[in-house]
Amino acid sequence: MSVNSALLAGVSGLVANASALAAISDNIANVNTTAYKRNQVDFSTLVTSQAVKGEYSAGGVTGVNKAFVSQQGLIQSASSTTDLAISGDGFFVVTTKGAGLTASDPREFTRAGAFQPDADGFLVNDAGLYLQGWPVQANGTFDTDPSDLAKLGPINVKNLGAAVQQTSTAAISANLDQTTPVAAAAATYNTAANSMAAYAATSGASGTAPDAPPVELTIIDSVGGTHKIAVAFEKTATANTWNAEIYAVPASDVAPAANGLISSGTVVFDTSGVFQASSTLPLTITPPWAASLGIAAQSVSLDLAQLTQLSGPSTVNSVSTNGARAGNIVGVQVGTDGVVSALFDNAQVRQIAKVAIATFPNSNGLQATSGNAYNGSLAAGTMTLKVAGAGGAGKISPSSLEASTVDLSTEFTGLITTQKAYSASSKIITTADQMLDELINIIR
Repeated sequence: MSVNSALLAGVSGLVANASALAAISDNIANVNTTAYKRNQVDFSTLVTSQAVKGEYSAGGVTGVNKAFVSQQGLIQSASSTTDLAISGDGFFVVTTKGAGLTASDPREFTRAGAFQPDADGFLVNDAGLYLQGWPVQANGTFDTDPSDLAKLGPINVKNLGAAVQQTSTAAISANLDQTTPVAAAAATYNTAANSMAAYAATSGASGTAPDAPPVELTIIDSVGGTHKIAVAFEKTATANTWNAEIYAVPASDVAPAANGLISSGTVVFDTSGVFQASSTLPLTITPPWAASLGIAAQSVSLDLAQLTQLSGPSTVNSVSTNGARAGNIVGVQVGTDGVVSALFDNAQVRQIAKVAIATFPNSNGLQATSGNAYNGSLAAGTMTLKVAGAGGAGKISPSSLEASTVDLSTEFTGLITTQKAYSASSKIITTADQMLDELINIIR
């Protein structure tokens, strides 16, 4: 009977509009949820077979949920450097635990990037999901496998220990007085007995005094200790040529050697007073640290390009070396490429990990889970891990958060129309009920 089909159509209208109301309620409730993606219930007709000529059987309506997962929310600034947003396609890879993660633990995907270090130093968002990334390798690179989630690990920004950078480069800018007379001792100069290193080691009791104040360099070793290295010069009888020595002060810092001497040679200038490549002084030194110091070997590259021989006082303009003593972590920074780095109070920056961005052919097909996260699905397609900003993946926006995609004006308008549609569907049922009452009353 057509009246019965009208009743069923009214019921389907109530069910479909109730689902629409639930989706709108979810949207409104999550208007301030970071990176929330709005849902919408679309309506689809149900058509029954019209088997009896002259009569119409109502089919009704069904509600189909539609998730706008791929819709980009507004990127808004945030106060924390570990608050992250993705500008473009992709999702953060997250897990439900930090320490003790295994390959069998489930991985989820989210754009909710309000990450903060927990008590153990792991980056975790407000939903308790831990950020995953490729850990830095011993050689400073990242093993960015596009499909192996097991190569990702939780990112810890606290338990890193102290940072030390041993000195590897040094540069000297100085002038040697071209008018310096050649000392008589230059004729008997030799590194075995009559050297500038011997002069320094014995406080002038033996050896040759340098013709210019020695240039002193502070070298930082592998454990953050400091050592003094001196570079001394003596003018020779050969025009524009100076003897040069590099030695440790004190001499005991290096393995048994003549008076702490590390290397020696000559420095040569042209007629304009410019340092020449024909100089024989080694520009890469490897101090033979004494075994008692218990430190690692190191090489230091010496840059003398700014060394000059001009008519004027012998002066040191500047001395610069790299390296830093032990420092403690004071902050964290994240680059647009997803590289997470620790900042230390000795001005050192240490890379920790690189945030992985997961992309899907159809992100709208992902299955939503609690915590504003998603699981993969057949409808979403095969996941691919990418470096931020590469291969179509979005860039990381540090100190930013993605806003919800909910528009309240749209939701309130939908709320009104849904309420009216629900009332109209209920009216179908009451009208059909009255018609059935009329039919029943015929026999009275």
